[in-house]
Amino acid sequence: MKISPKKTVILGVLLTMGILGGCTTATQNEASTSSGTTTTTETTTSTATTSEAEAETDTIDVASFINTQDNVAIKGTDPVAYFTESQAVEGSDEFAYEWNGATWHFASAENRDLFSANPEQYAPQYGGHCAWAAAQGYVADIDPTAWSIVDGSLYLNFDAGVQRRWEKDIPGFIADADEKWPGIVAENS
Repeated sequence: MKISPKKTVILGVLLTMGILGGCTTATQNEASTSSGTTTTTETTTSTATTSEAEAETDTIDVASFINTQDNVAIKGTDPVAYFTESQAVEGSDEFAYEWNGATWHFASAENRDLFSANPEQYAPQYGGHCAWAAAQGYVADIDPTAWSIVDGSLYLNFDAGVQRRWEKDIPGFIADADEKWPGIVAENS
């Protein structure tokens, strides 16, 4: 599954602004043209042209950057159970499903079937990596028992201590992680 057109546009903007890819020239040019001047000699140390940045944007697969161990997603925990049982439940390879390059385990055939019908509804945000770490700009592993569901989306964290930090500003951390996630994926892919 490739990234959505909306995320492609966001990545393109980030690349153009120099937030990703080291395109500092674009940032200077953007700032000077928006104020009505034509000064473009501020910085000339760009590492990628706009067309190269757009080509790179097309190859980043944000959705398939899944936290796995031995190709099993989220340490074998059933992602559907967070929603249906309000707890972390160990899945079984007996009820496995392949999605986005990873094997997902489920506690029952019913949970597996719910997931297969709509994986995006049940899969954790940020590929099952620590949500708080994503907000800080990096990836970290998770403890499946450190979790929360916010606005119908599953977020996992490194451990109970990080979960307590996460809970201090969930909306702010989600906004930060959403902004930083494409760059994290690009950096780690």
